[in-house]
Amino acid sequence: MTNQRESGGEAGDFTAADEPFALIEAWLLEATASEPNDPTAMALATVDADGLPNVRMVLLKGIDERGHPERGFVFYTNLESAKGRELAASGKAALLLHWKSLQRQVRVRGLVSSVTAEEADQYFATRPRLSRIGAWASDQSRPLESRLAFETRIATYTAKFGLGEIPRPPHWSGFRVTPLEIELWHNRAFRLHDRVVFRRADAKAGWTKARLYP
Repeated sequence: MTNQRESGGEAGDFTAADEPFALIEAWLLEATASEPNDPTAMALATVDADGLPNVRMVLLKGIDERGHPERGFVFYTNLESAKGRELAASGKAALLLHWKSLQRQVRVRGLVSSVTAEEADQYFATRPRLSRIGAWASDQSRPLESRLAFETRIATYTAKFGLGEIPRPPHWSGFRVTPLEIELWHNRAFRLHDRVVFRRADAKAGWTKARLYP
């Protein structure tokens, strides 16, 4: 018997959804069970001061609960990195979640804001100890003379903090992308895919929905 996913079969009637968040959360749960690596991995697109695009993979660390005033997609990074500077400068970003095992993807475009210090502290405390040390040791996106130089910085901060608590660096925090547009895509046989886009004028407005030709 042919597997439905392999043949590009239906993923339920997702085109009937009235709003995108509940559907994305359901898809994310399925991806967590089926995706072999990093189901929360997403491409983050920004533009630099010259308008030249940049894209890289980051990890989605949360979707805000219903009722949050700026409900959106949260991730964390070094604020002094290229993406940190570009996000702060433009206040806009695009995201892409792609789950190959489910043959689905979610595209997001929206406005960028900073998470609160409390949110950043809370998440930072959950990171593995070496990851927290790495946040202090890495001058992300800037030139590195050698791997040895990086390992020396790691050793320096490891000794500095010893067995004590490691606070969140002031240059490390998170961003929230509050969507103005979300497109959901599911593979179908013969490239006759399903595409639905949700749009709104601002973060407080209701969604409009349209199907798109594949």
